[in-house]
Amino acid sequence: MANQKDPKTELLDWYASLPARRVDLVGDYAGSELFLVEGDSLLLKCLSDSKLDFDQGFQLLHAVYSVEYFLQGLVQRKCNFHLVFFDEHQEECIPRCTSPLNRQKYLLARSVFIRHFQAYQPGSITLRVFESIHDPDFEHYLNAMGVYFVLCHDGAHSTNDGEKLFPPDGDTVGKLRVEAEESVRKIVFRGMILSLIKRGYNIALINDLEWMDTKVMTMVVEGSRRAPVQPNMDLASPTFERSKSSISPKIVESLLLKLGFNPRAQFSSNGEGSEGQKQKPEDALSGLIINDQSVLSESIYLTLMVLAYMLQNDTSTGSLALSFLIHTLLKGEARLSDRPQLWNTEEKGRDIHTSSFLAEFSILSRSILDGKSWEYAMNSQSIKCDIADLIDGRLFTSVASEFIDDSFSSGHTFELLDRKVERLVHILGSLSGVRLGYQGRKFPSNVGIKEVSKVDVRGKSSNISILPFSNPVFDKHLTSIKISIDSSKVFNQQSARIFQEISHWHNAKRRIDPKKFHPLSEKDKGRALRRNQFFMAEMQAYAASLTNAAGKSLEPKALTVSDGKKPIKSLIESSKDVDDSGSSRKPQNSKSASNRKGASKRSMLESIAANKATKDSGIAEKLFVSWQSVRKGLDSEPQLSSKYFKTKTYLRGLPESKRAGLQVEVEFYTLTVLVDIYRNLCRKRDEDFLTGSELYGTAALIWDSIRKLSVTDGLTKMITDYITQLSRAIGLPAMEPPQPTSDRKLTFSPDLAVLNSGEISLSLRPIDFQCLYCGPYMDRNLDSAPDPRVPFRPDGWQRRVLDELDAGRSVFVVAPTSAGKTFISFYAMERTLRASDDSILVYVAPTKALVNQIAAEIQARYKKTYKHAGNSVWAIHTRDYRINNPSGCQILVTVPHILQIMLLAPSNAKSWSEKVKTIIFDEIHSIGNAEDGVIWEQLLLLAPCPIIALSATVGNPEKFSEWLATTQEASGIQLTMIKHKHRYSDLRKYTFLPPKRFAFHGLSEKTSFATLGLDSMEGFSFIHPVASLVNKSRGIPDDLSLEARDCLSLWQSMSRHQTPQYPVDVSLDPGTSAFPKILAKADIIKWEENLKQLLKIWMDDDDSPFDKVMEDLSKSMVDYRRCEDQVSRRHALDTGAEEMIQINENDLLDTTLPLLCKLHERDALPAILFNFDRGKCERICRAVVEHLTLAEQRWKKKSTSWKKHLSDWEQWKKEQAKMAGKKAPKIGSKKRAKDDEEGLVSKADRMQDAANNEASPFASFDPEDPVDGFHFAAKHKVESSELIRYFNQLKRRGVSPWLTEALTRGIGVHHSGMNRKYRQFVEILFRRGYLRVVIATGTLALGINMPCATAVFSGDSVFLTALNFRQAAGRAGRRGFDLLGNVVFQNISESKVCRLISSRLPDLNGHFPITTTLVLRLFILLHDSGNSPFAIRAINSLLSQPRLYLDGFAFKDQVLHHLRFSIEYLRRQSLLSSQGVPLNFAGLTSHLYYTENSCFALNALLKEGYFHELCSGIREKESSVLRTLMVVMAHLFGRKPCRQADQEYIDTIVKRSASIVFLPPLPTRAAQILRQHNQDTLQIFTTYVKTYVDQHIKSEDCILPLTGVAIGGHHAVEGLAGTIRPARVRSAFVALSGHGDTFDDISDLCRTTRGGVFLEEAVIPHLDVYPDEAKTPLNAYLYDFYMHGDLNSLERANGVRKSDVWFLLNDFSMVLATILASLSNFLKLRDSDLSMLDVMGEGDEYINLEDDKIAADIPAEKGESNSGKATSDRGRVALPTASTWQSSSKKKVANSWEDEDLDEVKDFNSTCGAIEETLLGEASSRSVDEVEEGFLNVYRALSKLRVEFDTKFKAIFA
Repeated sequence: MANQKDPKTELLDWYASLPARRVDLVGDYAGSELFLVEGDSLLLKCLSDSKLDFDQGFQLLHAVYSVEYFLQGLVQRKCNFHLVFFDEHQEECIPRCTSPLNRQKYLLARSVFIRHFQAYQPGSITLRVFESIHDPDFEHYLNAMGVYFVLCHDGAHSTNDGEKLFPPDGDTVGKLRVEAEESVRKIVFRGMILSLIKRGYNIALINDLEWMDTKVMTMVVEGSRRAPVQPNMDLASPTFERSKSSISPKIVESLLLKLGFNPRAQFSSNGEGSEGQKQKPEDALSGLIINDQSVLSESIYLTLMVLAYMLQNDTSTGSLALSFLIHTLLKGEARLSDRPQLWNTEEKGRDIHTSSFLAEFSILSRSILDGKSWEYAMNSQSIKCDIADLIDGRLFTSVASEFIDDSFSSGHTFELLDRKVERLVHILGSLSGVRLGYQGRKFPSNVGIKEVSKVDVRGKSSNISILPFSNPVFDKHLTSIKISIDSSKVFNQQSARIFQEISHWHNAKRRIDPKKFHPLSEKDKGRALRRNQFFMAEMQAYAASLTNAAGKSLEPKALTVSDGKKPIKSLIESSKDVDDSGSSRKPQNSKSASNRKGASKRSMLESIAANKATKDSGIAEKLFVSWQSVRKGLDSEPQLSSKYFKTKTYLRGLPESKRAGLQVEVEFYTLTVLVDIYRNLCRKRDEDFLTGSELYGTAALIWDSIRKLSVTDGLTKMITDYITQLSRAIGLPAMEPPQPTSDRKLTFSPDLAVLNSGEISLSLRPIDFQCLYCGPYMDRNLDSAPDPRVPFRPDGWQRRVLDELDAGRSVFVVAPTSAGKTFISFYAMERTLRASDDSILVYVAPTKALVNQIAAEIQARYKKTYKHAGNSVWAIHTRDYRINNPSGCQILVTVPHILQIMLLAPSNAKSWSEKVKTIIFDEIHSIGNAEDGVIWEQLLLLAPCPIIALSATVGNPEKFSEWLATTQEASGIQLTMIKHKHRYSDLRKYTFLPPKRFAFHGLSEKTSFATLGLDSMEGFSFIHPVASLVNKSRGIPDDLSLEARDCLSLWQSMSRHQTPQYPVDVSLDPGTSAFPKILAKADIIKWEENLKQLLKIWMDDDDSPFDKVMEDLSKSMVDYRRCEDQVSRRHALDTGAEEMIQINENDLLDTTLPLLCKLHERDALPAILFNFDRGKCERICRAVVEHLTLAEQRWKKKSTSWKKHLSDWEQWKKEQAKMAGKKAPKIGSKKRAKDDEEGLVSKADRMQDAANNEASPFASFDPEDPVDGFHFAAKHKVESSELIRYFNQLKRRGVSPWLTEALTRGIGVHHSGMNRKYRQFVEILFRRGYLRVVIATGTLALGINMPCATAVFSGDSVFLTALNFRQAAGRAGRRGFDLLGNVVFQNISESKVCRLISSRLPDLNGHFPITTTLVLRLFILLHDSGNSPFAIRAINSLLSQPRLYLDGFAFKDQVLHHLRFSIEYLRRQSLLSSQGVPLNFAGLTSHLYYTENSCFALNALLKEGYFHELCSGIREKESSVLRTLMVVMAHLFGRKPCRQADQEYIDTIVKRSASIVFLPPLPTRAAQILRQHNQDTLQIFTTYVKTYVDQHIKSEDCILPLTGVAIGGHHAVEGLAGTIRPARVRSAFVALSGHGDTFDDISDLCRTTRGGVFLEEAVIPHLDVYPDEAKTPLNAYLYDFYMHGDLNSLERANGVRKSDVWFLLNDFSMVLATILASLSNFLKLRDSDLSMLDVMGEGDEYINLEDDKIAADIPAEKGESNSGKATSDRGRVALPTASTWQSSSKKKVANSWEDEDLDEVKDFNSTCGAIEETLLGEASSRSVDEVEEGFLNVYRALSKLRVEFDTKFKAIFA
């Protein structure tokens, strides 16, 4: 007990241990889900703003504006939230270092905001107030609303918040008070967080939240309900004694009665006050209240009551009370922009009096607002609520300074104001009984208000000018922007060099200048050929694993351009002359002349037909003889289920020509086998529940077989009679097979006795049987019809897509997974390939995994011969590798970044870009991604041709389609949206409840038969889709689908609970004539729609039986069959000790194997287990493999059969050795010769070896192989020799042995951090059926062809969102394999499960697309392409868009205005000339576009010579220079803000860590340059706002941003001391605190700009410098890694997850490589032959080098693939890297790949020496000033930095 921690310390320690992720709340996490914003956390964040004056002035309206501005930011980004306040937290809204006098002001602000928001509740946002976090009402509220997470504060403040958070130095008492308050605040907020996490809610931190374009970025804290700290400890706020001067409720009621309100009416029996009880204000005060009721607003009533009470208690406050009344009237009459007041420093004495007065006024006002009477009194008479503007402290002080004395008794009387003051004084006197003596008091002659026009343009700017700019392409778009030009500010550009790439920008390895082109050497050609052959061999293997919709392997189709000479459109027209069977119909008016013309041939054709018929008859007889032989073998099969599957396999394997003759008989034989199985199940139907499930499943299979057989050609009378009697005997819906045309005798005699026995009858109505068990088998055709354009019968929506594509229009297709979208892309590809040899289609995929798959599928589908070498059907182009020549292919498969680079490449503008005819955007919803969504949006705006946009998950398809259509119309292209709602196969959802104890003795050999889904299995709880609708406010999602049995159970429940007021129409009864006897999918869809319409009506009515229906349908989630003890055995007869182990049901490592065993028993594998944590995926895999291995080892020790088998094997080896005259081999088949390991032994040799060993089963036996029953692999799917080749390749690539071991047991892991080759093998082996378990992150959720029987969601995650759930769940239900998909939730709370199923998909948010880097890249495109037509069209199309911004309707003017000032920025940064010519480091900056805004900061440092100064000492002080350089680079790139940390965190974590954790400050000179850069940018964009306001905004800035409430009047104030000029750029609300149009920084500008101006901080080129501009320190993970290279320290101290480290370090490595390559271009090195797309990070480079080494072992073979010869080289940039530097020191080996590396880079020093020699060698032709010696030092330093960094990087993963 002595060591027990204090509960509060334990709480703080627990919170510090919580993991946190920085995510986009909307796109990555919440979507459209409801979350809570904790009110006092919100106020603490907003009221802590240093711009808010609550000290000397009391700017209450500014405070309300700040809160509304923040909430409006959430609303604009489509957040769905409610506000909740807890009275016990009210003190926590007060910022640090608030004086005791001012505390009351903040508490009043809290009450004012609550009242204001309740009066004007905007949209769907509600505000609730609870007593505490433990309030039962709050618990009920949480349960009713279905809240997802809570956005709140954690009590931490950064040591540099930029706010007044610390007492002055020397104030020890103040410091102790602040520390005590902060300690309390942490305990309160973190205690609240603990309580919420215990209830299952995650926490998002509001104190770390920031806006980034349309994203809401913050830290999400992940917790566990099993937190060790108890939430019932006393963690609440300390009780603060309420002020004695507060007004009692009785006095409040008395004052309200005097004012004409009846506050007690609310307590009447019916809850409402009667009309007779209400009093009018005139009645209460005998007419003293003025007739102008508009004056008497809520703030005036409150002011009168408070002042009356104050006067009653202290008459000396009369002068201040009078000043306050005048101030109140002035607020209502004056324009808001006229109210800002400067502080009058001469009124210090009065300041003390006014501050005390305001503090007292705050206390009294709050006591009234918090009472129960006030809200009712105001609402009862609809009094205008202007309480948000109750006090303007600065205005009040200024008024008091003028009116508090009696010295101005004479002067001009301003009658309008004077009359109103006089009347209010009379009312106040009547209320208080104190007369103020105000009778006709005169205002000073200089004070007054005057009427002004409501439309009043504020004072125009003067002396606003910008640098000259003129470009003919841009000018016509910028004509509306009128800004004066200052020609005197022209920069001296003598030193600026025009930017010109010496190599194609992001293109193949060719120079722009053909004179400088150097052809590849023979060695390079050989290398390129070997590399390409290697990749092509891989791709062919990958392609072989792909199948079509029917589950068959793809066959390549040879295409020629001649096939495309007839327009595809004519095929549509010709289809009108094709009947449903596909045969042509002749025109009715055909003439007999044609018959006569062919009469001579008719007899000959008839003779030929007769001979053919005789021949076919002979072939048919042979087929039946062959079938009879096969059938006899099948009859001897002891297992009926095995006989069934073998028969199906036989029929499926028959060629199409043979299948037609045998199909009827073989299918009928299959039916009889099913009947035998069914009869056996009937005999033991009462034995157990599982048998009953198999029984009905088999009956459904029989029903499906009969249905299909009934429509098959060639039925005989025997078959039709049999199926008719069988349907009657079982009780199936009556089929009506067609009359047989022949009665050919069958080769077997079915058992007819079973048809007459009564033992096989079902006890269900036929319609109920169909609904309950036959849903997956129903006919799924939806308006399908033959179409000659495709080899299948497309549905109506698919034919519509074909029509649109043939018409040359763009399409946006929204359809769920498995609905049939895939064919669209391949139809478009085939059209392109047939059209010509030059036209290009680009397929854009969001992930490289999808890129590989699509390319492999093209490889498997198409082949084409080209006239010219270098052309190919397809190519892959990503950052890290290429296959085939991207510029020489017809179908380019790539990712968004690469396509954008290629479209903006000047070298492509006159060639490649012009040939692009179609762009396919797959998974178009990726536009909502936080990282690269803006790239998607820019591509859609730049697309030069029709597009095909595909997605299954768009939440707002109509809105998105509308925007897409406008973007296409700008290019003269029409776009059509086509929606389809229905999956091909249904998904059935379950939760898995693990056993309490588990014993594993192997996987069961017997699996269930004909059971679809996981019903009846212990541990699985079925989830009815309607049962997930626990939150009525969400409504019913559009994509909530019901299968047939769901509809039946819903209808049955609604029928049971219907009432006369809520009836269920008889037409919904499936047993009525409204439904056909044989149901089809189309009938279920219609039934589902009708049921959901009625359910929606019930859902919206609280009095309906909806809750009873929900209770009914939720029973399956409660009445589950949980397995206490689960035992898995290989054989039912296996015996032995159970060895039960206790299962932790919340540990995925414990529960995954029991789950997999259950899925195996139900034949529900293969399965993909989704977990969104890379590290957890690997740990789960390891745990399962360890369980299997240990169990196998135990079994081997105990099993006598295994020992006997080993003994027999040893004997066989001896016999084989004796026969061969050799020594017995020591090992099995795994050890091969090296040639065989690498696949160099021919296929014929392997077949010969296999034939020699085929006689004995021991030939392929290896005792090290996993034993059957202890692995999930389907070994018969893949040859062992093929597996050995795969495993050896993985070994050469350094893949961990445990991953290979997992593959041998049928388990794979798939996430983006795994080796690329390993991931590819996992995909191949999974599709081939060998792997049956894959544990993956979201990499397999996005469009990848990895269909499975079951999708499992293993554990919760912040990334398990509605969008990711639908994407991942869509993998289940393999079209062509599975009739039904299973979705299982493992270790996920019921509330989260219901939320995932019932959530609506998130709406797609747009980004601001015209970024500064895009503007620069457009100028480069235009200039370097010589103003090519393509470049001009692209710019015109982009800037002519009516809606450039997806979320903006009227933003075009602002966007173009913003564009002009982006140009101004580029001009001032010496990146652009006055004519739009790129200058200086434009290339470097544009190449680093993906790092915006860091690239502009780098340019600023280069431009000002900082790097020249720093790197000048690289030779003498290398270590010091590199450390400093690394600090600077870490400040610029890879910036990760630390989780907002207080001093406690610094003391306990940072100071004790080996890592630095917080990045050291920038060097002084660098910080000065960046600050000046930021100030220059601030000036530019301040001017942008000023000019935009002058030109476009005419209205007052007086509207609150969220509620839309207008503040103030329309009069100008004159004569008050301290009145300042109104702000024009700054928001009038913020200006109330005394701020003009001078801004501290860009954040200040963006946060406080007036309304009506678009200004997004994320797209303004600046980089906040810590500590003065950025509030939170940067994580030093890059610098720390550079210093110590320790992965564990990064995770432990820097908080970087190990699974994320590779990506972060590789990104930084790529930045360094890009800078070096760009500097080489800038330096114009003589031997530099670079392609920016060859630049990659060290991680990618290392992987590619490994591929190269393997490819080098493959002998080069001349020839062409079926895709055409590929000649491109992936390319290697001749820059110093860790890989090349290290390879130079290796001992040379003949013909090794490393030798070829040495030819490129001998070593680092020689590379830099060559550069120096090049520069100096050009000195004779260049002036001395042009010799960039400083750049050489910069290049040298950066090269050394990259080598050192990459060496450490490579060491952690090599």
